[in-house]
Amino acid sequence: IIGLDRCEPMDTMGYPLGSEAQLAETIAKVEKLDRRIVAAKVDVRDRAGMAALLAEGVERLGRLDIVVASAGVSPPAVPMWHMPPAAFDDVITTNLTGVFNTLALSVPDIRAGELGGSIVVISSGAALNGVPNLSSYVAAKNGVIGLARSLANEVARFQIRVNVIAPGTVNTPMVTENVQQFRLFRPDLPAPTVDDVAEGFRTSMPMGLAWIEPDQISDAVLFLAGDQSRYITGTVLPVDQGTTNH
Repeated sequence: IIGLDRCEPMDTMGYPLGSEAQLAETIAKVEKLDRRIVAAKVDVRDRAGMAALLAEGVERLGRLDIVVASAGVSPPAVPMWHMPPAAFDDVITTNLTGVFNTLALSVPDIRAGELGGSIVVISSGAALNGVPNLSSYVAAKNGVIGLARSLANEVARFQIRVNVIAPGTVNTPMVTENVQQFRLFRPDLPAPTVDDVAEGFRTSMPMGLAWIEPDQISDAVLFLAGDQSRYITGTVLPVDQGTTNH
């Protein structure tokens, strides 16, 4: 595995981002399985840093076959006309430019292997449904769908597949520790907690579950990365309890 995370908070976001301790924990878990990982503290907006890490990883591990572009942030939910420009910029540069950097840097190494490969981009059900008060997030997550679909046509002849997963509400800190977004569901409370909003999440979902567990997204990634999906490319797969269809 070649992995990275910015490992720092972002002032414009309303929830905690990943930390150096969590990256170290991930490295330890991979190595405990007797597998190899090359990982570093790098922001996806830092193209030079990403290029250096990728070069080191390919040199040490030998090749690149699968890419998962999953780094992203979600801002506090506000109407577009109240959105601070700094928050808009952080979302676009992380969620869209960061994915562009990831894909553009990765394709040459996958092509060099001459065995094809699979690229999985994480978008969002919010993009498919035009969720209000998250205009920057919706714009960026629609943007990565466009990037992926165009790239799928560019690299198909090299047996490289490119697909998108559009998760619904997932049980991560982006959702379960995002106090500023809790206020959308419970404006009557000055400091709502995740327990205060769980019922609101639950009743808004077609399957009646408050949120999706992260391993369900991982399972979708594994499917799109593996041979079982070898003829699937250029698709958007919602993993969202049927919200988009509903």
